[in-house]
Amino acid sequence: MLSRLALRSELFRVAPFCASVRFTQTKPAVTTSNESIIVPGFPKPNGQTQPNPFDGPERDLVNFPRMVRLEEPAKTRYLFVPEEWFEIFYKKTGVTGPYVFAAGITTYVLSKEIWVVDHEFPYVLATIGMFYLGWKKFGKSVAEYLDKEIDSYEADCNSSRASEVDYLKEIIEKQKKEIWRTEAQKHIMQAKRENISIQLETIYRERALQVYNQVKRRLDYQLELANLTRTVQQRHMVNWIIENVMKSLTSDQEKQSFKKCMVDLQALAAKA
Repeated sequence: MLSRLALRSELFRVAPFCASVRFTQTKPAVTTSNESIIVPGFPKPNGQTQPNPFDGPERDLVNFPRMVRLEEPAKTRYLFVPEEWFEIFYKKTGVTGPYVFAAGITTYVLSKEIWVVDHEFPYVLATIGMFYLGWKKFGKSVAEYLDKEIDSYEADCNSSRASEVDYLKEIIEKQKKEIWRTEAQKHIMQAKRENISIQLETIYRERALQVYNQVKRRLDYQLELANLTRTVQQRHMVNWIIENVMKSLTSDQEKQSFKKCMVDLQALAAKA
């Protein structure tokens, strides 16, 4: 009996005894899709919630939740008696309930000689005293040693998991980078479209300049042709007029015109 109660001391990490106690008052069962195994951010199949394969359709997680191992020891009284036992009695009998119950049980086992007090009974007290002294002297150091061993064992167990998590995180970061690079394709395509538009604009302007040069060259040709035609016509008209005038003049008119010219030249020379 004492060995069982000793397991509830601070040297051990066990679930509280009251966790196994069920009260008569219950709540309605709730069907839940436990997503504890769902990785946050991971796409769900067909856009639906992924159910936990370990939960049946009638699994009642409200009235019968999963047991969780305590990381810290439960509070105790008198070295080994769990605090939960006193709290259970407080709700029914008040503060004196657990002490009356313990006294009644002790009286019962002693009166019925279930626990026989003989000449070796002082050894029980001595053993309890030794356990108490040992707990006071070595309990903290032993607890720290066991905690370190548990942490080391847990770290070894989680090392592979942690490495896999780190590997998956690295893959996620690479996928995010690839997504970012894919988003950059929009800007690249826009730049390519603008580049093609600039090339088309350049070709359009080159061809428009070619058309302008061709039209200007043809207009210049027509202008030069018109000027040449006018010049030829004027030259022909002047030559024709001179020839007709020369034909109409006589020798006497030529001599009079020559004399008139000479007189005019002499008058101009005198003035100069």
